[in-house]
Amino acid sequence: MPTPENAQIADRFAELIRQSQDKLSPAEQRVVSFIDRNRAAALAQSASQLAADIGTSNATVVRAVQNLGFKGLAELRRLIATDIDRQPSSTENMRRTLAQVGESSELAATLVLESHLKALQALQEPDARTRLNQAVSCFASSERIVILGIGRAGPIASYVAVMFGRIGRRARAFTASGAGLADDLLDLRRGDVLVLLANGNPYKEAVTAIRQARLVGIQVVLVTESETSKIARRSDIVVPAPRGRTEHVSLHGTTMCVMEALVTGLAACDRDRTLLELDRFEDLRTQLGGRDYVE
Repeated sequence: MPTPENAQIADRFAELIRQSQDKLSPAEQRVVSFIDRNRAAALAQSASQLAADIGTSNATVVRAVQNLGFKGLAELRRLIATDIDRQPSSTENMRRTLAQVGESSELAATLVLESHLKALQALQEPDARTRLNQAVSCFASSERIVILGIGRAGPIASYVAVMFGRIGRRARAFTASGAGLADDLLDLRRGDVLVLLANGNPYKEAVTAIRQARLVGIQVVLVTESETSKIARRSDIVVPAPRGRTEHVSLHGTTMCVMEALVTGLAACDRDRTLLELDRFEDLRTQLGGRDYVE
């Protein structure tokens, strides 16, 4: 088995896990799976902290790390930190993904589906469910929901704003970048809640939006795969949304699932209001000629 220092593959940690499966006991597999799902968080946790989060012993964590081929947790952290710091481009990520699947469209589809399945399984964890519920409660007590999504997250933000509107909640999507976002941020007001769709290192739009939210005095809900980022530390509620395997093409299906879960959860908080607004929507759609448009 290659050592952590010289394993030259797209997702080195994932490959080490794959190669070591037969050596890992069920308890050790749980440890490795948890670290794999929470790589950024693992950088800041000791073996005893990981053991407490996973519900196992400190010795099991140490054995699991060593059976992956590392001398200790510090060596594992160096590998994960190196991968996170690299920040590969979209082209590099796609190149790695295509190198793994070759010319097989079936393998490519399987890779995407398995990545989403793994991400959705992570959302079944009690902590993730708790954060989802916290976000719904925050939305329920707000007067308006503002969703900030830049770049590829922009269409998701726009779609979710429409869905919140259909269940009777005032909502707006902020999708402008750079100086163009200034006019939008001026519209933030007390009674709003700001939802950020953001991953990775802080970018100026997110940082500025959080700063403006603090000036106005409103809560910030972050939907992200980077639960230990600087943006996460500045947010009130952090909802996990794993996007896919490290160093592979980024996937946004989980973000969409999380947001639709939040919309449906909010709808359930006030059933009568939701159904009344949907009846009004259907009536308006009928007046405008039925369903001759794309949903």
